[in-house]
Amino acid sequence: MCFNNKVVLVTGGTGSFGKKFISRILEKDSPKKVIVFSRDELKQFEMQQTLDDPRLRYFLGDVRDYRRLFRAFQGVDTVVHAAALKQVPACEYNPFEAIHTNVMGAENVINAAVDSGVGKVMAISTDKAVNPINLYGASKLCAEKLFVQGNSYSTAEGTRFACARYGNVVGSRGSVVPLFKKQKDSGALTLTDKRMTRFWITLEQAVDFVRRITAVMKGGEIFVPKIPSTKVTDLARVIAPGCRLDEIGIRPGEKIHELLITEDEARFTLETDDCYLIQPCFPWWEELEPPKNAKAVPPEFTYSSGKNTWWLDDDEIKAIVGE
Repeated sequence: MCFNNKVVLVTGGTGSFGKKFISRILEKDSPKKVIVFSRDELKQFEMQQTLDDPRLRYFLGDVRDYRRLFRAFQGVDTVVHAAALKQVPACEYNPFEAIHTNVMGAENVINAAVDSGVGKVMAISTDKAVNPINLYGASKLCAEKLFVQGNSYSTAEGTRFACARYGNVVGSRGSVVPLFKKQKDSGALTLTDKRMTRFWITLEQAVDFVRRITAVMKGGEIFVPKIPSTKVTDLARVIAPGCRLDEIGIRPGEKIHELLITEDEARFTLETDDCYLIQPCFPWWEELEPPKNAKAVPPEFTYSSGKNTWWLDDDEIKAIVGE
């Protein structure tokens, strides 16, 4: 893997993804050093109690602070950028904060990586960045654009930037799964709309996907894994069979179905066995040799949770939610 004998830094390293990603590369790869970059000293302390490895370094800092990032990036080979404000309602109510962290923070990461000579940066994105209708999604769309275009600010042998875009992570912060499990003893679950569908990926699958694509990225790509969909009503029924489902109305910025690839992006999208690869459309980008067995998707292609061909059955839902 590309992490062997490398210095790796993870922004948002104490979050759900960050902790799992760090533990996985320590277990499966042979990094020289792994730097946990986050702004919460309590979470860092708690992480130290459960993850004890001499290769770990804990670095307090905020992606809003370029100078702190520049200091942290010294001698770093690979950065995985997972720090973000992710709660849709919180970003709607605190829009300036979302922009400062998700957009300006992305710019700081790009500049600090280029200025420090980092080799690779993989930015973690979300399905909500596609045709966004909420500020969280809009801020992540901006971040994607910054990271793709960031390659034009680097020299031919300089930092390379790419993005991983995937759907809802089962059990992560903001996931509906913990909410349903908490509510099931009351006899009623709250749903915003019974028509909703969502893409689903486990934390382990997300981590392994990012590990794999970081090894093969060339710079400028957006990688999208092939993942299943489920109806939110099916999820509720499996987690809490027999419970009443109460519709409470769609929250500000919420979608009925999620979208991972738009028809406009299909013109630049290649399909492989396990993922899609959206290539840049900028004149500075030199078309690279495509991955083995890659093929172009149809011009009218879209990748939507409501039109997906891969749906989880009850047993598969039980397996991923731990029921």
